[in-house]
Amino acid sequence: MVPWTQNCRMLRLIALLMVSEFVRTGFVVAFLPLNGAHYGLSPAQTGAIVSAHYLMDALAKGPMGAFTQRLGLGGALSAAALLGLGLLLVLPLGWPTLLLMMIGAVWGLFYSALWPGVMAAAQQYAVPGYEARALSITSMSVAPAVVLGALGVGQLMQHVPTQVSFILLDGQIITVLLALSLWPVRLSAPPRQLGNSWRSQWRKVAGLLPAAFAQTLAPGLLVTLFYPLLQQLGLTLRGLILPTLFGASILVLTLLLAGRAADKLHPRFVLGPGLVLLAVIFWLAGFVNITAYLYPLAALLGLAYGCFMAGWNGLVGLTLPLRHRAVYWGIVMAVESMGYAIGPLLGGLLWATYGLRGVFWLGSLVFLLVEGYYLVVGRNWNKVKDAGEQEHLNVPGN
Repeated sequence: MVPWTQNCRMLRLIALLMVSEFVRTGFVVAFLPLNGAHYGLSPAQTGAIVSAHYLMDALAKGPMGAFTQRLGLGGALSAAALLGLGLLLVLPLGWPTLLLMMIGAVWGLFYSALWPGVMAAAQQYAVPGYEARALSITSMSVAPAVVLGALGVGQLMQHVPTQVSFILLDGQIITVLLALSLWPVRLSAPPRQLGNSWRSQWRKVAGLLPAAFAQTLAPGLLVTLFYPLLQQLGLTLRGLILPTLFGASILVLTLLLAGRAADKLHPRFVLGPGLVLLAVIFWLAGFVNITAYLYPLAALLGLAYGCFMAGWNGLVGLTLPLRHRAVYWGIVMAVESMGYAIGPLLGGLLWATYGLRGVFWLGSLVFLLVEGYYLVVGRNWNKVKDAGEQEHLNVPGN
């Protein structure tokens, strides 16, 4: 069963998210770093443009959630798509770096509405009893697009570099068309409930933030160490294809089953085992010869992340107040971005000081601390949505 009441609308939103992430990842990870000199940009200038975009994206998620909730999801998404198209078009014109940074920052400002808006829509249009699955499928759908943008565009830059700009431009035009087709979409806001003050709503959101930061910090440790790790282990990207596909298939299957359990029982029933298993995997990765156990580790990683993602998305959807949902999604995602931002710094320091074991074992400790936090603090969170809000979750035509 498709987990949304507005299937066509959600599929367009997911398609917009996928194509947008493909273009952005391909542009900032592969195209601009490898081709910046062709446009008169030094590595420092390229980094400044990318940093301005990502910094604004991270900082503006909460405020742009409020903008999206008030003025409409379709308008914010259309602005983001048009600004991205504008940056791709003006890049060959040789404009000053400062101006390109400003365009990149404004693109990041409106791009920050994309993820919270799409996740809020997935929550709004979820079939009752399918919320965890709806949110997990939405968040996972973008993974192939990100991988294709990072690795696929990089490969194309090595073989047909002159065609990459046209591919990215065509992709961004598709995002504009998809966003414009969603122009009328607005997120519904349930009426304010008696006793449901802003302070009580914020208390729920604040309970998620320490865990949101920590659980992105752990995988963030490995962001800049991926290729050094492959080199140290004597592995190649081609050698990882089959284990990755195997682990991904386990992840998808687990995600569907764990999502069902999260919806029927409670998200913590699958979130806890997922976090504990991730802690075990990170500990093992620092202890055993990874190359000798690629397939078992891939299977365990798929199982662990499938449980974790179903549980986390279900818990966020269950905890966040439905009123101003895009704002609260933005706040949670902004804190998650901080974890990814600080993780590479800590990972690099640990790699230089303690090597591979230090990185993986810190990740294991972080996952265990997150699970401990859920066990101690999570008991005080409401197990159901606010009274009177559930009926507003799926308002036809919203």
